[in-house]
Amino acid sequence: MTTNEITDKQPLWLLIEEQILGLSSGDLEAGKLEQTIANMAKALDDTGHNVSKNGGNLLQLRWALDARIKVGKAMMEDFNAAVSALKLEDVTNPRKATASLTDGLKDTWPALSDYDCKVDILKIVENTRLDLYIARAKELGGEEGIRYLIGDGLASEVIINRMGISEEEFKRVNAAVEAELAEIARVKSLFEEAEGKSVEDKVKKLINENVTDESMIEVCGLDQATIDGVKNAMEEELKEKQRLAEEEAARKKAEAEGPSLDNIPNDQILEYIESIREIMEFTEKEDEIRTMSEQSPIPKVIVDVAVSGPGELDKLEEKAGG
Repeated sequence: MTTNEITDKQPLWLLIEEQILGLSSGDLEAGKLEQTIANMAKALDDTGHNVSKNGGNLLQLRWALDARIKVGKAMMEDFNAAVSALKLEDVTNPRKATASLTDGLKDTWPALSDYDCKVDILKIVENTRLDLYIARAKELGGEEGIRYLIGDGLASEVIINRMGISEEEFKRVNAAVEAELAEIARVKSLFEEAEGKSVEDKVKKLINENVTDESMIEVCGLDQATIDGVKNAMEEELKEKQRLAEEEAARKKAEAEGPSLDNIPNDQILEYIESIREIMEFTEKEDEIRTMSEQSPIPKVIVDVAVSGPGELDKLEEKAGG
């Protein structure tokens, strides 16, 4: 689509045909035809085209009137009807639409096959296409309509003017569109990087790169069932890793704390009690006792008894046979 609206001066042939459209059958009667030609020539002179004193232009006017008289109606009746019948799908390619339009009218109006006419008709078709796109965008409404026009490559000023929106609103929507296009490019790149890998590995890579399900489906052509299957497998894998991590943490904790009282022989308990009493001769502060005990083989369970309260260590010693 052209990115700017067409504002060229109207060509002579089109001005002639528009004037002919306004004529009555009486204006074309033999006794009035020459006066009609003179009047039309003067009116055309006023548009900036020299017709009255230009033999070629005057001949063009006479030939157009001859065609009008021969066919029995104005060319613009058929031409305007053909343009009005165009739908959005007809003007996707303006050049093809122009060729189709002129081919449909050339048998009745051979002058439309002239190169200069086709150039002008192409501009009319392009403007019609623009009007149809704007109409469709207004049907969609709001942001969706603006996105529709941005996607077709219209210039920002055309969108702003024809949709009646502010520049700030256009910039906001355009920024969102650009961000989405950048994300699409990123997803395509990630998918290409995974070429040669299994579908499951490709999906896993995309998930790890925070690609949405929607993008995986629309951009990469993956299906939801495959994506869900990989996600479930990854969840099971994560659960297993978490279980192993918890087991390892528990093992390390048990290793750091040492054995329980029930698993320590009485003679060793008495040795540990003696050792911790030596520590307690230096300090009565719990945090210092624990710190010093960590540098010795004294199990944590013995330390817990020692700092739990007065006489608790004596009770343990007595129980162990000390």
